[in-house]
Amino acid sequence: MANLPRSPTRAAEPAPTHTRARGAQVEAAARDHLVRHGLTPVASNATYRFGELDLVMQDRATLVFVEVRFRAGGVFGDGAQSISASKRRKLVQAANAFLGAHPRYADVPCRFDVIDASGDADAPTLHWLRDAFRADDA
Repeated sequence: MANLPRSPTRAAEPAPTHTRARGAQVEAAARDHLVRHGLTPVASNATYRFGELDLVMQDRATLVFVEVRFRAGGVFGDGAQSISASKRRKLVQAANAFLGAHPRYADVPCRFDVIDASGDADAPTLHWLRDAFRADDA
């Protein structure tokens, strides 16, 4: 079977490696932003069968699970609303798996934050939503 050319009006999808690299850039910018605001990195891209935790940070005595959302368009939406109930459940399950794997955090208060990033992945505009949702909301 012959290979047909793509339609000229259809945009090519980004290569997965490009997408991962862009995601890594945005997550690094988000981590740096949080560090500048006094948080300490604990883990990044912690993967469990339920899903991935983009960033795990410590804010004084609180463990913070951070979901990083990137929109190239430059318009902020409400980051908490952009995370579906299904995604919130997966994040809570992944957070519970993280806590199970790291018992030293078992009695530490936790929260879920969202970083909304937009614009250029090299220098994104960041909007930090503290306590964006609760485990009970998932």
